[in-house]
Amino acid sequence: MYEFMENKKDFLQSNEWRKFQEAVGRKTFCVTSPQPSPYKGEGVVEFSASIIEHSLPIVGRYFYIPKGPVILAKAGIQSLKLDSGSKAGMTQLFDLAKKEKAGWIRIEPENEEILKMIKNFVEVRFIEPKAGFNKLNPYKKLQKYKIIKSPHDMQPKETLIMDISKSEEEILAEMKSKTRYNIKLAQKHNVLVREITNYKSQITNKSQNPNDQISKQYIEEFLRLTKIMSERQGIVTHGENYYRKMLEIIPESIIKLYVAEYENKIIATNIVIFYGDTAYYLHGASDDKYKNLMAPHMLQWRQIQDARKAGCVRYDFCGVKVNEKKGKSWEGITRFKLGFSPNTKPVEFPGSYDIIVSPVRYWGYRIIQKIKNYKN
Repeated sequence: MYEFMENKKDFLQSNEWRKFQEAVGRKTFCVTSPQPSPYKGEGVVEFSASIIEHSLPIVGRYFYIPKGPVILAKAGIQSLKLDSGSKAGMTQLFDLAKKEKAGWIRIEPENEEILKMIKNFVEVRFIEPKAGFNKLNPYKKLQKYKIIKSPHDMQPKETLIMDISKSEEEILAEMKSKTRYNIKLAQKHNVLVREITNYKSQITNKSQNPNDQISKQYIEEFLRLTKIMSERQGIVTHGENYYRKMLEIIPESIIKLYVAEYENKIIATNIVIFYGDTAYYLHGASDDKYKNLMAPHMLQWRQIQDARKAGCVRYDFCGVKVNEKKGKSWEGITRFKLGFSPNTKPVEFPGSYDIIVSPVRYWGYRIIQKIKNYKN
């Protein structure tokens, strides 16, 4: 990835996330435009794609590009066409998919404009003529790739991104009064919030330091509370190895583990990512027995404060459901998150789209999905 792109992409497109995915057993790739350069003129576009290979029974492999590909277009471009660097990047992507026998490429464009740019390129592609071509028809069409909406979105289509460049007083003033009250209530009950450090050696069992043993306790409590929350809310979470590898592989300067304690008992815990100018609230869990203490509210406030100190100007709550039909598991968490910035309009993304490389394998996958959904 190129330095001038780093603050323009989501953490899920970072080298750190790709290395973590490799640690949990997935093959990854990275494609960039061949000759990137900072903006030098109107219409310059750059391209970057961090790719995770997934494998499914029967239909085989597919490529997943979370929150990507990243295509940087200078403001004012109206043509909705990819520039040469991004065309080259997309062509490399197709070639790689064929080489790795990926049946489709799942993408998550940042906005509708970028989706249209990709569609315009994917659905009509041309190559330069070889010697001897008819000059009246100098271009030859290549095979079209069909792009369609995925059967489900891999990441939330909506999220709340809070502006934390303001002062703490302004941020607090803009919260819902109930949210401010709950933060104060947690403080009144002497809920202690802290960031846990020096925990990595305990994940790999390489340290005998007593202080590190304490850090290990917090990791185990995060896993315990996550399991309890999953059972309580009826939602599927990642396995223990996934979270352990995440905390082990991603640098501690980026990934943060926060806990809330009451009377020496851990009652809530969160994982937060600080990347570029944005903090991401990635995972969280709490003990429902202590819900009246409002520890999750105090955790979020501490995380926002620390993100500001680290130089972040945005705080991404990583998923709400406002415009879409809400499921029971989303109603409470959406209400909770919106309380921190009720005047901020949630950001809505196009969602996941599939570029079909092998029609036989892709439509086989869709048929299998329909059968599974019918049985459920």
